Amino acid sequence: MAVEEARPEAAGEEFRRTMSWRDAFSLAVALPAGALAVLGYWIGGLGAWAAIALLAVSGLLAIGQNFLYAEMASMFPSKAGGIALYASEAWRSRSRPAGAVASAGYWIGWSFGLAGNALVIGGLIGAQWFAGAPSLHLGWMHLGVEHVVAVLALLFVWLINTLGIRLAVGFSTAANGLVLIVLVVAAVTAVVGGHLRFDRLGWGLGTGGQSGFVVACVWLFLMGWTVYGTEIAATFTPEYRNPRTDAPRALISSGAAALAVFVLLPVLAAGTTDESLIAAEPLGFVVVMFENLFGGAGWLAVVVLCLAMLNLMSVSTADSGRALHGMAVDGLTVKSLGGLNRKAMPSRAMTAGLLLNVALVIFIGNVLGIVFASNLGYLIAVVIALAGYVLLRRDNVAPDRAFRVGRLGIPLAAAFAVVNLVFLVVAALHPELTGYGSWRDELIGVGVLALAFALYVLRRVTDRRRSETNARSSA
Repeated sequence: MAVEEARPEAAGEEFRRTMSWRDAFSLAVALPAGALAVLGYWIGGLGAWAAIALLAVSGLLAIGQNFLYAEMASMFPSKAGGIALYASEAWRSRSRPAGAVASAGYWIGWSFGLAGNALVIGGLIGAQWFAGAPSLHLGWMHLGVEHVVAVLALLFVWLINTLGIRLAVGFSTAANGLVLIVLVVAAVTAVVGGHLRFDRLGWGLGTGGQSGFVVACVWLFLMGWTVYGTEIAATFTPEYRNPRTDAPRALISSGAAALAVFVLLPVLAAGTTDESLIAAEPLGFVVVMFENLFGGAGWLAVVVLCLAMLNLMSVSTADSGRALHGMAVDGLTVKSLGGLNRKAMPSRAMTAGLLLNVALVIFIGNVLGIVFASNLGYLIAVVIALAGYVLLRRDNVAPDRAFRVGRLGIPLAAAFAVVNLVFLVVAALHPELTGYGSWRDELIGVGVLALAFALYVLRRVTDRRRSETNARSSA
């Protein structure tokens, strides 16, 4: 059975093949660099050794999945949108709504996190340099320095991405380089200065009266949103100069690099700072760590954190914009979001994401439900995409594809899909352990997913009416 690849809507609206696998690698490793902002929550909730163990499990899963995504990318070297749109192709003739759910969940997973990251940047800058600044109260809205900075951050990453992929890659490479240099210097200083102590690392998994299996599944659900993120290298397949080799190289190399960073970062953090302090200040502990290592350089920690998160926002904008564009081209959301600008960038889709996130920053009070929607949507997309791999292999799509996993591909994909489904179900059944608070927050998250799916239904109804109108006109 052949699966026909969707084509751009108009001539000339193709992505330009200007990227190498190293460019995509630079974009993908923004994920482990940005993990510095959530590292404290992992260590504070689990203890450093348990966090390292679960991050290693999650990282190994990510590498295995990236091999499968590399084969899917070789099946559709010109398809925009990444793994969710590959899933859409796999499910097209079986269950079109399954592909729509995967695509909507994937877009939400990458897009909705922008508002949260922007607010963290705003909070850090406001606390460090604008403490005591006045804020504006408009009824139930509270607007302060953090909101202004958050909106400016959203505008910045939108601008550099709409101006072309080369600018976004350049910013990512520079940001990754600066963050890496600072972290390497910090690690060397910690070792040479005797600040690194392994007896500070603890194990907290299963020690609070909860089932260790349940807690591990919940944390692997939460970590997956970040650790699996190197799969974005597949999203840029239509822009690689040589997609036959660039996609596998970018996916596999970035997955391996991410595993190393995710395992080593907790060692540096907990080895130089007491876990009790990390648990009390999961974000602010980085400032204390830098002050201990460099002496009064807390401001440097704020700069590194903000730069890493701004880079992550830029990469998320690039990925979510391409995903939404691919959905529009594939008939999974409103058609008008499928255009490219003069730089061959999906500016309409990126602008839709910008407006949505600005609204979240300014108007939405319950961020927990939105964040849960990001996690839930992303893991749903991963499960459906992995199941889609099995279908694509059985259909023998693109038999001349350049990259193959081999006989182990189908059983591995099925196993990974089941494992991730277990993480998702266990986390959904234990909202008090996810950190999102309550069933109410989860219902808000599900409601957001339902709204995105409603756009798919609207597109289908619109296309059907257009077809009926054209049929009547021709008759």
